[in-house]
Amino acid sequence: MYIGFQHLHSTLAYLVLIALAIAVVLAATGLKAETYSKAQANAAKIGFILSHLMLVVGLLLYFLSPLGFSNFSGEAMGNSLARLYLVEHPFANILGIILITIGYSRAKRQELASAKNKSVLIFFGIGLFLILSRIPWSVWLA
Repeated sequence: MYIGFQHLHSTLAYLVLIALAIAVVLAATGLKAETYSKAQANAAKIGFILSHLMLVVGLLLYFLSPLGFSNFSGEAMGNSLARLYLVEHPFANILGIILITIGYSRAKRQELASAKNKSVLIFFGIGLFLILSRIPWSVWLA
């Protein structure tokens, strides 16, 4: 079961990164637009949904994994890879997904297309940056 969740989380990570990148690019190109296109709205919605799905799978994985919560100790804080899995990766990703949620919610409430795009661009962009900053690249690209 652990391996299955690990593969699902990794697959979702690729999809989330692609969806968030598309949403950010569409929002950046639409800053001066007078209408909020269906493509922009769908890209933001897909990024929002996939990031939350990845969060749920990641939280399950955090409690199932031997690298997650069960590894919580003072010794783990001294090991940079263990600290990444135990604290940094979950914290940065949860914070990134909170920002994505704020951006999506703000965009839905805005009236002007430029305000919607600005909200998605700023919050999704920062969320994407946080997620990218704490990916365990040494393991992920191996």
